[in-house]
Amino acid sequence: MKLKVKWIALVLVVVLLAAGAVKMFTAKSAQKQTLQAQQAAQANAPMVQLSATDLLDVEEIDLQQGLTISGQIKAFDSAFVKARVAGELRELLVREGDFVKAGQVIARIDATEYLARVRQAQQQAEAAKAQVDIAKRSFDNNRALVDQGFISKTGLDASSASLAGAQATFLAAQAGADLAQKSLDDALVRAPISGQISQRLVQSGERVAVEARIVEIVNLSRLELEISLAASDSVNIKVGQKALLSVESSGQTISATVARLNPSATIGSRAVLVYLSLDKSAQLRQGLYAQGLLSTGNQRGIAIPLSAVRTDKPQPYVQVLESGKIQHQIVELGNRGEYQGKTMVAVTGLALGKKILTGGTGPMTVGTLINTESAK
Repeated sequence: MKLKVKWIALVLVVVLLAAGAVKMFTAKSAQKQTLQAQQAAQANAPMVQLSATDLLDVEEIDLQQGLTISGQIKAFDSAFVKARVAGELRELLVREGDFVKAGQVIARIDATEYLARVRQAQQQAEAAKAQVDIAKRSFDNNRALVDQGFISKTGLDASSASLAGAQATFLAAQAGADLAQKSLDDALVRAPISGQISQRLVQSGERVAVEARIVEIVNLSRLELEISLAASDSVNIKVGQKALLSVESSGQTISATVARLNPSATIGSRAVLVYLSLDKSAQLRQGLYAQGLLSTGNQRGIAIPLSAVRTDKPQPYVQVLESGKIQHQIVELGNRGEYQGKTMVAVTGLALGKKILTGGTGPMTVGTLINTESAK
């Protein structure tokens, strides 16, 4: 009986060993078939051809950091010419686009009333001057009589007071004549600065009031850009910093320099106004819109073009070429800046020497085969 049990146990062990061997052989065969299938799929998979311009080497650069700015271009010198006296505008001698020089007559206001006032004031001044002459002769006579003892000194004091009063009246009348003459002169409207006529706000024949705007003059020989920055951004801005700007609809790229900063923040928004002087060689107009990057310093580190960063996944990533295949590498984005005219972004999580795809290649799935023969 014992011998029979031993034989049964031995048979069971043999059966188990045989089953294990068969299972191991089957697993290896399946693994081999899977590997062969993968190799066949890779062999039959399409290969994407890339040119040298489609690949970038990851390297350290001096990234020019800055702030994105925008604003309207304004003339450094501009003025609204206003009427200093009221009256009918007889002539407006300039139109939009005309060049004028400082002091040039650009308009005439009806001066009939002011001419009459000048004559009136002059006649009043002449009458006052005659009274001064009379008082002077009376004073001289009384002084001679006092010296001879014919009248008391009290009479001389009265003559002196009359003379002083006549002289004061004459000076007041003369001042009135000067004011009347100024009003007459102001009837001729003159350009306060040299430049071009930007706006013509009234027409000949209209009646204008004092301080009414007649024309606007702008001097385009010196232009500036006014920008508004948040208080936190304005801390790093200093006079002399450079900016590169593009102007709307013109395709021009011009340089600008921070000329001055407003010492006070705007009430309410707490923004700080910054003024940039533009390159004098630029042929621009007041009111155009410009935007660009204001340089605030340099930072050395790993940076790639912003266009190469893809954001169609929860985390930003770049497409890396490794062993002829595409891999997706998650990166952490840092500061943005300019380098050789391109917008770059500092990244971490990307090793030096790696090859990445530019943004123009479009998205590719992980494992896509790449032919780089032409890119070498």
